[in-house]
Amino acid sequence: MSYHPPTGPLDLLYEDAHLIAVNKPAGLLSVPGRGDHLRDCLLTRLQAAFPDALLVHRLDRDTSGVMVFALTPHAQRSLSKEFELRKAKKTYVARVWGRLTPTTGTVDLPLIVDWPNRPKQMVDHENGKPAVTDWKVVKDSETETRVRLFPRTGRSHQLRVHMLALGHPILGDPLYATGEAKAHPRLMLHSEELRISHPESGKGLKFRAKPEF
Repeated sequence: MSYHPPTGPLDLLYEDAHLIAVNKPAGLLSVPGRGDHLRDCLLTRLQAAFPDALLVHRLDRDTSGVMVFALTPHAQRSLSKEFELRKAKKTYVARVWGRLTPTTGTVDLPLIVDWPNRPKQMVDHENGKPAVTDWKVVKDSETETRVRLFPRTGRSHQLRVHMLALGHPILGDPLYATGEAKAHPRLMLHSEELRISHPESGKGLKFRAKPEF
């Protein structure tokens, strides 16, 4: 794939001795891909400034928004467990094709990798892993809807495939949108808020970053 990640300084949202929260730009990989041309990513950029930075979770290359990284092995284990046990609470903002109705709802459709077309994922009621997303419409028009998405699970491409399954692909999605829905400068999906418990104190933390769209 052609890869021309955005340049610019790190957008740090929070920093202490145990973890860092960052606002990832769209178009930048979370971790290195295969091949030297895909080495540039948020993790390596972060490690240039914070050599002890450790991965906890990922965002798709084309998704922007809040990510947390650990600064100690203990913090990494603790934070990773929060994501694994679904205790980390995530809120996304998306612009989707068409008018999404009703104004609130839940998508409960199991997902699995679409092997012949990977990295695409697909709904598979027989072999898929459970995937659940709640949604709440923010505003809409005849052509598109702005919606908040609350994933209860963390499957690969979950929000993108769930919106597609509803007939409302996320605007600018290079994998799942077609026609006019695809004709946008970027994927209109942003990790707006992340709530976690601090790995050392247990105190609740909330990180937010406004979308650029």
